[in-house]
Amino acid sequence: MTTSTDDLALASDFRPATYDDWRKLVDGVLKGAPFEKLVGKTYDGLKIDPIYRRATNSSPLAGRAAAAPWQILQRVDHPDAAQANAQALQDLENGATGLEFEFAGGPGARGFGLADASKKTLARACGGVHLDAGIMIALNPVIGRENAGETFADMVEARKLDPAKLDLHFNYQALSTMAVRGAAAIAWPNYEKSFGQVVNGLIKRGFKGPFVLADGRPVHDAGGSEVQELAFTLALGLAYLRMLEGAGIDLDAARAGISFRLSADADQFLTMAKFRALRRLWARIEEACGLAPKPIFVNAQTAWRMLTQRDPNVNMLRATIATFAAGLGGANAITVLPHTLALGLPDDFARRVARNTQLVLLDESNLAKVSDPAAGAGGIETLTSQLCEAAWTLFQEIEKAGGIFAALEQGLLQNKVAATRLLRETNVAKRRDVLTGASEFPDLREAAPAVLDVKPSAPASLAGTKVKFDALAPMRLAEPFEALRDKSDAALKGHGARPKIFLANLGTAADFTARATFAKSFFETGGIEAIDSEGFADAAALAAAYKASGATMACICSSDKVYAASAVEAARALQGAGARHIYLAGRPGDQEAALRAAGIGEFVFAGGDALAALRDAYRRMEQT
Repeated sequence: MTTSTDDLALASDFRPATYDDWRKLVDGVLKGAPFEKLVGKTYDGLKIDPIYRRATNSSPLAGRAAAAPWQILQRVDHPDAAQANAQALQDLENGATGLEFEFAGGPGARGFGLADASKKTLARACGGVHLDAGIMIALNPVIGRENAGETFADMVEARKLDPAKLDLHFNYQALSTMAVRGAAAIAWPNYEKSFGQVVNGLIKRGFKGPFVLADGRPVHDAGGSEVQELAFTLALGLAYLRMLEGAGIDLDAARAGISFRLSADADQFLTMAKFRALRRLWARIEEACGLAPKPIFVNAQTAWRMLTQRDPNVNMLRATIATFAAGLGGANAITVLPHTLALGLPDDFARRVARNTQLVLLDESNLAKVSDPAAGAGGIETLTSQLCEAAWTLFQEIEKAGGIFAALEQGLLQNKVAATRLLRETNVAKRRDVLTGASEFPDLREAAPAVLDVKPSAPASLAGTKVKFDALAPMRLAEPFEALRDKSDAALKGHGARPKIFLANLGTAADFTARATFAKSFFETGGIEAIDSEGFADAAALAAAYKASGATMACICSSDKVYAASAVEAARALQGAGARHIYLAGRPGDQEAALRAAGIGEFVFAGGDALAALRDAYRRMEQT
């Protein structure tokens, strides 16, 4: 006999839980502390509550077609066209549904890309690729170099293919490139006319586009916030819309010629809200132009700034979260940066992982089966609305400055991004924003993954540029900690040993384990090897163990109770044994004066500036 699920009581005997019920439980745990302690804030100052009620009267945003998968794009970025072609064919044979061609010197090339965009190079890179087989082709032309778009169009015509039947994205992104370089050969108003003519020529040749890309990545790469990235992307889109209309293209056709790109990072809910917000914001611009809104094409690329060189396998997890968030946020196409890209040109394994990250989420997790699953979710709906309001305000500020190019010339956007970047860097330095494998949980014995033996290309030359302003320079959050690890590796290679610090553990394991574990992670994030020890009750035994360790520094680790009884004596013993600098794990409290008098020079604790302390440790070692 079968039983209908309607006959199963499950939790129906329990009274439905309400927000007020939850709040009473929380207030009991807080014991008089303000509820605001549980309210988080984004880098834009937007509030994130710990729980939300369901959003009523909400409806799914128009994005991808119902139950349609996003396009799985794979970068084609090997400088050698023949090698790039072999990789591209392998990608298509194993699940990729599109290719993204990077060219050396491009704003998102990350040091690699096809060496040029000549007919010979493109023909070789596309050998055996059936452009009319329903795959998406995305080009990322580089201003000041060969016109990859027109060269590719020539190749299409030479193959006698119908341009209108190709899924070809030309992705001209002049303004984004200028923003990354901090320079332009000519001012944007003088560039608009010729740029518009290029696009118009492609339209007349039968290509359907999109032709230009409003690419928000430069702001994200430079450490900017979600609001800043959205406002920048909107301003780019509007500048391109004006350019296309000025070239004589009908306004409805002009908007169809524009696609968008945002970065997706490991902050799942903010990424989902950001992608949803872009659709709402652009719809508002369409309405202001007298157009009925239509779904826009939104590309996603996993974030460059979140990649780490150390413990790079964690980058696979970061990319998975980012892809998950972008897919549920409605992205039409996603490019996953391979997990080893920060170390060099990825090999076949890294490319396979990048590709399979999307395949698993689509084919096994079925993420695309529900259109806009965030619709009605109180937290994400609220975040989406907050991002829209704040981004629209900044977008209007950019427009009042004269548009995006004028705003860049005035430094308006760069100053805001720089302030956010500084705050972000401060939080990374203090390990409030955790980078697993880099700023937390380091492994000094990790094996370096394989990358291809290809040297990165030199940055684009700025010679001959007539307009210059502050660049939105890309960064990776882990770079300061990686620089210290590089120093440690150099010491190991040059002298046979890393810098060392002795963990002077006092008392029993119950006394010292927590702070010794913290201290080990703290110092090894900077490449300073922590020499662990048993707990000591005798100062002479502690001094002897320190001498035998070969370390030049020591860190006392134990509980506050043991510190009160033994830390001063331990510090004096370590100093007498030759310790050049002594740390104590934890805050000193009322004992600070006595502890410093005994020889302790620094206190390390959660929330302190780890990066400054580690840099100071290297400075001290270099002075001895």
